[in-house]
Amino acid sequence: MPTTDPETAQGIRLQKILAYCGFCSRRKAETLILDGRVTVNGTIVKTLGTRGDPAKDRICVDGKPIRFNANEDPIHTYIAVNKPKGVVTTCAQKNAKIILDLVPVKKRVYPVGRLDKDSVGLVLLTDDGDLHNRLSHPSHDHEKEYLVFTVLPVSDPDLSAMAQGMVINGKKTRQARVRRVSENGFKIVLKQGVNRQIRKMVGKTGNQVAMLKRIRMANICLGSLPPGKWRYLTEKEVEKLRQ
Repeated sequence: MPTTDPETAQGIRLQKILAYCGFCSRRKAETLILDGRVTVNGTIVKTLGTRGDPAKDRICVDGKPIRFNANEDPIHTYIAVNKPKGVVTTCAQKNAKIILDLVPVKKRVYPVGRLDKDSVGLVLLTDDGDLHNRLSHPSHDHEKEYLVFTVLPVSDPDLSAMAQGMVINGKKTRQARVRRVSENGFKIVLKQGVNRQIRKMVGKTGNQVAMLKRIRMANICLGSLPPGKWRYLTEKEVEKLRQ
């Protein structure tokens, strides 16, 4: 973040400071603020949009100070993981194997979005809060592609219905690209992330998901990465993600 950023004239939003430091995503930072876990110069802040000056203010989460240097160009970490079934895509959950258990790195990284416990495939991890926010927010139209196999054969009308969008939790999903790969299988490309969206859409056709695998997020493909394994993204991959 350059010192010429116009936002610094009135201070920087606290959620942006936490995200830039790699402490957490902006969404998580907003939750921490609303929960009263963030302080500025010893005062608890619960109002979103509150700004601080990291060069002058002491900003803490749960009493621990956040390190911030606006003149640095931090070296962030970007990782792709092939999540196996049964692993939870979160940073902490009691009595469960979490995605971070698969990635023994010292950096504090966190997942971009969620992939439910019964699903498998690509999960991205990073400590780059700005990129995390860009990839997570539906307004940026980043694609997520899945390979799906159902218990019963899936009909052409059912595939068409999913492609056109279905009402889930009272709201119609955005249009998707759907392509059949077998009698019981199809690929689907989404640009949003409604909780368990594909499983719910398949359920509305009277069918059930037998296997759901995420094979691509934006320009990052799962490829031949084995289940349970991980790799760092290349510089070219990260550069394209930022576009």
